[in-house]
Amino acid sequence: MTILGWFLFFIAIQILHFVSTWKLYIRAGRKSWEALIPVYNALVLMTIINRPKWWTILLFLPVVNLIMFPVVWVETIRSFGKNSTADTLLVLFSFGLYIAYLNYADTPDYIKNRDINAKAGIQDTIGSLLYAIVFATIVHTYFMQPFTIPSSSLEKSLLVGDFLLVSKFHYGARIPMTTVALPMVHDTVPVLKKKSYLFDDNLAEKETSWKNFFQLPYLRLPGFQTIKHNDIVVFNQPADTLLDMNNFSPERNYYKPVDKKTNLVKRCVGIPGDILELKNGHVFINGKESRLPDRAKLQFAYVIKFKMQPTSEQQVSDILKLYDITDGIGYDQKSGNYFVQATAENAAKARNNPYIESLELKKLANGDGDPRIFPQSSLYQWNSHFFGPVYIPEKGKTVNLDLKVLPLYKRLITTYEGHKLSVKGNQIFIDGLPAKTYTFKQDYYWMMGDNRDNSIDARYWGFVPFDHVIGKPVFIWLSLDPNGKGINKVRWDRMFTTVSGDGKALSFFPYFIAILIIFTIYKQYKKRKST
Repeated sequence: MTILGWFLFFIAIQILHFVSTWKLYIRAGRKSWEALIPVYNALVLMTIINRPKWWTILLFLPVVNLIMFPVVWVETIRSFGKNSTADTLLVLFSFGLYIAYLNYADTPDYIKNRDINAKAGIQDTIGSLLYAIVFATIVHTYFMQPFTIPSSSLEKSLLVGDFLLVSKFHYGARIPMTTVALPMVHDTVPVLKKKSYLFDDNLAEKETSWKNFFQLPYLRLPGFQTIKHNDIVVFNQPADTLLDMNNFSPERNYYKPVDKKTNLVKRCVGIPGDILELKNGHVFINGKESRLPDRAKLQFAYVIKFKMQPTSEQQVSDILKLYDITDGIGYDQKSGNYFVQATAENAAKARNNPYIESLELKKLANGDGDPRIFPQSSLYQWNSHFFGPVYIPEKGKTVNLDLKVLPLYKRLITTYEGHKLSVKGNQIFIDGLPAKTYTFKQDYYWMMGDNRDNSIDARYWGFVPFDHVIGKPVFIWLSLDPNGKGINKVRWDRMFTTVSGDGKALSFFPYFIAILIIFTIYKQYKKRKST
């Protein structure tokens, strides 16, 4: 919906509020016109229901306001003596219209300075539950979101089974674009496996569906950091179709709103304004090789041959675990070879194993084009080891356009920045006008995994727009080994560790336990003293 559309919708809501509540305002000792003035009417209503005025802010926070409206409805009827379970259910299931009934068909007395403390009963249980959901939604949407590492693309830095806390405020919290959605749920309702938001996937780029009427334009709160080289970033997958990530077509259109696309975590190896190039799988920025933080370890695919054939894949796994080579074990039936992912250091150690005959790096040749690799054009014979050079767009910067450059930035111009593009002969047209240059509207980033041969990343689907960025992982609060059992299921040394930093990660778990014990002892001491 456009800004004008949202403005008209807002005015309609204010008129509906006035029509439904003006008599109640009078009964509460206020003026009827106070129910009509936008924002001011909400401040007055907070006074009437004996709640803090800052609650008004929550009524204008997307997603949060979906929960706050029912809270305010319940508080409103209680301020006029309607405290029964039936009243509570009526106002909730009528989407607040029960208040309009009270405004005209009933004459409830206003209860000034009513007791707002929670009491026993289902109606107060519902109220307490709504407050808890509101608080959790605010934290989840605007401050900190839990996130699970689903793949091994950042193996060694982040492991499959790591549970992260992702900061929304480092880069600035993004205002939810999909305003009608279940709180604290991403794109799918657990168990039910149904879509968790209101949106017409078939008409994603049109406003002809009423379901898409409630989409907000992209907005972001100010942050206190910018994305830097080698930051680990959580973002929405630009090429998300949930069908086939490996065969992304640049001609495919959106089928989901941006904020409901699959969440991914990768390392930002290129920032706006960089010229990026890959040589033998290593990143070069502006002609210089990029150096990863000391906690990060690059992994590549190796072909492994054994002096004697292992009896099972489990035996292969047990041998490789000795050298911390546990990720991406595969078997090629045609060649009889095993493929593994390993760091250069671990591969060198493993070669000394008496079972291993050879462990050779699987190399790709420069110029041996892979059609899956961005920009999926025959003009660029790139692969996952040799790529570029390519300019990473910066907001406000201009590039020259011709038919060779166009495949690199076509998706940015059309899908991400909303222009109509066509080509007639050798001439490029943007929004119907001839174009030889283009100026970018936002910043773009290049996200890759450290596990270079086992990561579907920007090499396959290209640039990540800043409006797709979710936040910065800051803390590992739990880590579970998918192959572990019993007490060994938990990676204790990774619990309560920071994601970034120099040197070996330090676990703060013992300190957390110590503080918890001290706090528990103090609470017990205070309880005994009071009795």
